[in-house]
Amino acid sequence: MNRWRRNRRKPAEKTPPHHESQERPERRFHPPPLKLLLRPFGAFAAALRFLTLLPLPGRIGTHEAELTHAALFFPLVGLLLGCIAAPAAQLLFHFLPPLPAAVLLTFLLLAFSGGLHLDGLADTADGFFSARSKERMLEIMKDSSIGAMGAVALILLLLLKTACLASLSPDKLFAAAFLMPAAGRTAILLLMAMLPYAREEGLGRLFVVYFNSGAGWAASLAGFLLLTWAAAATAGPSGLAVVLAVLLLTFLLALLCRSKIGGATGDTLGAACELAEAAAALAFVLKI
Repeated sequence: MNRWRRNRRKPAEKTPPHHESQERPERRFHPPPLKLLLRPFGAFAAALRFLTLLPLPGRIGTHEAELTHAALFFPLVGLLLGCIAAPAAQLLFHFLPPLPAAVLLTFLLLAFSGGLHLDGLADTADGFFSARSKERMLEIMKDSSIGAMGAVALILLLLLKTACLASLSPDKLFAAAFLMPAAGRTAILLLMAMLPYAREEGLGRLFVVYFNSGAGWAASLAGFLLLTWAAAATAGPSGLAVVLAVLLLTFLLALLCRSKIGGATGDTLGAACELAEAAAALAFVLKI
């Protein structure tokens, strides 16, 4: 009996199923790093530093990686500048006659960037109207001195802006001052998307990811929709005329740039900004 008890097999213990024997790993939420969350703010700050003379505290927006993605925020910077220019226009035209008020408003618009885009327009005019080869045109545009065609282009552009602003009624003046900076900065993005970069080096290489690429078209589409919404909300049909004028001007400038130098440069981007601002002002005075 004792031997039988010793040799009796114990009943096998039930083993839990495989999926129950293993402990399920605990899922924890890992928030994205703070640096990743702040990246859009850095790119926006870089766009502000690049396009304007507005002072910003600290070193945000000073890194090359932030500047590389700053072009996406160019139209938004333009709307911010419009929020400054529009009330300034109301004050100027309230206390001054139309012509001197228009002159001061034109000066304010160019002072936002310290004349950076005007310099690009002058260099573009000197190069494109030199009747030289592509390589020679690029050399002329790189020269810091202003030639005869550059001076003529600056004078005509400033006269056109001033004349248009001076002839606007008070209700259209606010909308024009608000939309002109955004129109110019949106034109920069559109020209980037339409053309490759024409130089081996230069300031425009910082935004090379946006030139003639899917990223450039996506950014320009977002900027164009933002401009269209702002124009329609601010000026109605006149605002939509501004959008069409900017689109047509940028397309024609892209054709000219491709035929002259095979692409775009930093100078032609500045020219696009200034010409688009003038086109926006001109759209408000069209008798249609």
